[in-house]
Amino acid sequence: MSAYRRSFLALPVVLLAGDALAQSASWFPVESADKSFFVEMPAAPVYKKIDTTTPGGTPFVYHSYSLEYRRLSFVAQSALYPADVDVRQPRLNLQSALDDRAQRLAGGKWTQVDWKSVQGAPAVESVGPLAGGNALRQLVVLKGSRYVSLGYLAPTDAMRAPEAERFFRSLRLLP
Repeated sequence: MSAYRRSFLALPVVLLAGDALAQSASWFPVESADKSFFVEMPAAPVYKKIDTTTPGGTPFVYHSYSLEYRRLSFVAQSALYPADVDVRQPRLNLQSALDDRAQRLAGGKWTQVDWKSVQGAPAVESVGPLAGGNALRQLVVLKGSRYVSLGYLAPTDAMRAPEAERFFRSLRLLP
């Protein structure tokens, strides 16, 4: 058997091994500092508090966890919106988050948008292209005034990689 055929036949085994590694490897549990969510990442992330303000000028904090892992980037964020942010129509808030991040996409548009519910809270998952052959996949959830976001940046062909699937599936909103 030629070396080419051996490598071609070995490809499914290598792909299955990668999937098994993502499923069985010891991932790092992350519970947000504000106790709003739990998620798993392939390694320990860097935690930062990001001070920001609402359009009305009220200060608030994002809790951000980021990890560069191989050629993949993982980000989980949460914030408690202040009272001057109207969350009575969560779909409008989620659309605003989509519109804001779309400005950073190649072409300024999402290629996929999926409105859903996560543990009973309104959410939207989206995918869009970035420069250089990468893409962004994000999930934004609004549970009352609590904002939770997962972001995953990777080469376009890795949007559904086992690591991405495990990351997104591991999200748990905490009471």
